[in-house]
This record gives sequence, C-alpha cells and structure tokens, in this order.
Amino acid sequence: MPMKQLILDALKCHETPRAPWLPYVGVHGAGLIGADADTYLHSADLIARGQREAAVRYQADGIPVVFDLQMEAEALGCRLAWSKDGPPSVMSHPAASCREVLNMAPINLCAGRFPIAGEATQSLAGTVGNEIAVYGLLCGPFTLLSHLRGSELFLDMLMDPENARAAMHWCADRAIQVADFYREHGADVIAIVDPMVSQISVEHFHEFVSEPVNRVADAAHGNNLPVSLFVCGDATRNLEAMFQTRCDNLSVDDNVDLMLLRALAQKHGKSYGGNIKLTTALLLGRQDDAKLDAIRCLDEGSGAGFILAPGCDLPFATPPDNLCAVACMNLDPYQRDVARQTAKAASFNWLDEIELPDYDEEEAVILDCITLDSAACAPCQYMMDAARAAATQAGVPVKVNEHKIKRREGIGVMCRLDVRNVPTICIDGTPEFISIIPDVPTLALAIEQRYREKHGA
Repeated sequence: MPMKQLILDALKCHETPRAPWLPYVGVHGAGLIGADADTYLHSADLIARGQREAAVRYQADGIPVVFDLQMEAEALGCRLAWSKDGPPSVMSHPAASCREVLNMAPINLCAGRFPIAGEATQSLAGTVGNEIAVYGLLCGPFTLLSHLRGSELFLDMLMDPENARAAMHWCADRAIQVADFYREHGADVIAIVDPMVSQISVEHFHEFVSEPVNRVADAAHGNNLPVSLFVCGDATRNLEAMFQTRCDNLSVDDNVDLMLLRALAQKHGKSYGGNIKLTTALLLGRQDDAKLDAIRCLDEGSGAGFILAPGCDLPFATPPDNLCAVACMNLDPYQRDVARQTAKAASFNWLDEIELPDYDEEEAVILDCITLDSAACAPCQYMMDAARAAATQAGVPVKVNEHKIKRREGIGVMCRLDVRNVPTICIDGTPEFISIIPDVPTLALAIEQRYREKHGA
C-alpha cells in the first residue's frame, strides 16, 4: 500500500496496517538543508528541497508544503517580523474594526508569497506526491481575524458580535480561496490550522467559528479533498464542538489528553491525530524521550482513524535523530518492543536550579507568561500582547516576563509554577488565565487587585 493511501484511508476512518506518520515540518525543513527560515520561506526551490528531505529522512506518509499561518495576513496588509530560525510573526493589525475587515479586498493569490507556495506545492506533488500525501495548510478563520484585528478581537466578540460574525465569515471566504489554490497546485489534503480556537469558550466557538469552518470544509469536500482541523493549546473544552464540524480529522497538541480525543473521535466517527510532545520529547529530549513518547501515542491512539503526529509545527532546531526515532517506533514493532524495555526518560533533577522570585516581597506585580514562543505561536503572541497592554493600563507597577518552553528555563518555570497548559498567565506565581486570552481591562483589574492584596492598599 502506498504511504499516501495510509493517510487517505485514516482520514476516512478506515482500518490501516499501521498508524500513518505525519511530521509537521515547517521551517525545520530549512535547517535540514542548511538554510535560514527567512530565506527558505521566500524560495519555492528551497521549500520543495527541504520538505522532500524531511519526507525521505523521516519516512513520512504525509508532509505539509508550508507551515506559515502569517502568509494570508501578510497578503492582506499585516506587517511581519522575520526570523532566521522560526516562522514570521504579525507585527501590525490593519483593521480598526471588524466592520472595516468586511471592506478589505480579497487575497491576490498572484502576489506576495502565494506564487512561491504554489510552485513548491506543484514541485512536491510532482516528485513525491505519488507516494506521500501533500498537505496544503491554511490559516483558519479565527486566527486570520486575530491577525487582522489583534487582541481587540476578544472585545469585538463581546461588544460588536454581529460584525465579528460577519468578519469571521469573510475570513472563511479567504480560507476557501486558499484551499482552492492548493487544490489547483496538487495538494491531496487541506488542513485548516486555527490555533486561536483554543483560547475561546465553547459558546463562542459555536457562535463565531463553527459555521465558518464548516463552509471551508464544504468547499474542499466539493473538490473531493479531505479536510483536517488542527488546533494547538489546551482545546479540551472545545473538542466536542470541533468534532461536530464537518471536518474529517481533528489534530491536537500535547495539551490535550489523547485518550479523551480518541473516545470523542470514535463517538463522532472522525479521524484524529497527535500528539507527540513538541518540546520535552522532540526539541529538548533525547532519542529515548522521543521513542517513549511515540510509543505512548501509538498505545493511546490505536485503532482506525489515528494519525501519528507531533503536537505542532516542528521547531527549526529539532534534532533529526529524534524524529528518525519516532519513525522507527512507528515502522518497526520489534524495535518498539525493545524500546519499551530499554529506553529511559531523561531526569528532571535540574529543576531545583530554577529560582523563582519571592513574589510577596516584590514591589511590582509579576506576570509570568508561559508560552511555546510568542514569536512563532499566534495564541502565545496575543496573550503576550494582552499582558503588555494590561501592564501599561494598570495603575500599579508591573513586570512582564515571558518563559518560552522551547528553552530549558521555560520548562523549568512551567514545572515550578505547576502550569499544565500553554499559553498561561501567572500573576505573582499563581496560574490565573490558563489557555484563554483575557481582554485587557479584565487582566488590568486582576493585576490591580493583586497589588492591593499584597500591599494592603
């Protein structure tokens, strides 16, 4: 059976001889061929070379073309900040209101970086597309609207829900444009990547997101393409609602319990994917850590419809040996049995080295923001934006610290503060906003209340 067929069958919830393996290679592909991320994302040739190298080296059953959720935003007027070792991040939000979004022009798919993505898609489809599934990834409606409006979108949803809903549908129209673009260039699967969905309530998901996502899925299905919905962060509260959309697959990161995901997938007759730990197992772990977490996923995600995948876009510097170890565990049952007996997880004794402030003795209120990386993760970026804006608005001294769990220090602070999900805002050492972005006035009030508590003001 061609490796591609494993993916396509799993998306239909058919039984497969083994779990398909889908490494989410984005700018990690640049590192494999000695390029930096900025140059990579501006070159169709480099993208095709890097993604092919990843597909071959990691024995993948599917591969994305580009994992860059800022491409649509850039085409619509957002200014980007570029990085040598990560995807770009959005630095400006061109729409002053959701009503203004409705008057924006559609994406010009012949301008910006879309011709580059189209050429890379054609190249991959023509060279490896007979054997592996080529994924066209697009920015989901909620995340795209967040790029256009910034963190003000959360207030829009409360104060101007009618225009927020209309703008969400406008963003769905842009996603349909992009999905059709990838289809025309040879993609086999459309993935709606909407990480900001993890930051809202189930009520807001139903009110603002469900139908726009369904419209994108329907458009892709009308062109005979399967559709995956991919969400990072702790999306647990929205799992049922996401399975109720008309997408074929739901993929999540390691903030979500994979056994719960499997139970809900089986209940709704849907495919599901995940959720190898991105940082502790793949980026910062050793081969044994990668093996053990791959085995965990294969055990917890067994059965029809499961697709083995990392929790999110692979960081640039992820050790290739760790990803090869995952592939080995998936492909070789004997080596998997050996690893069960011999592999040992890394020790976390070094956590004692992480020092935390004496929060009660500090004059300022300290906001510790635990993120994956605000430069590469949209929910993390907008949580940091909210934290900085609230610190400015609050009438008391505030320090804002970001702890990126792509680094050892960030994992240490996360563990010491007993934070289980990212992104999270801790106020003076207490997790307060867990995988949900507060509006700025709410966070500013929480900061001021904490200041009064510790100073008796």
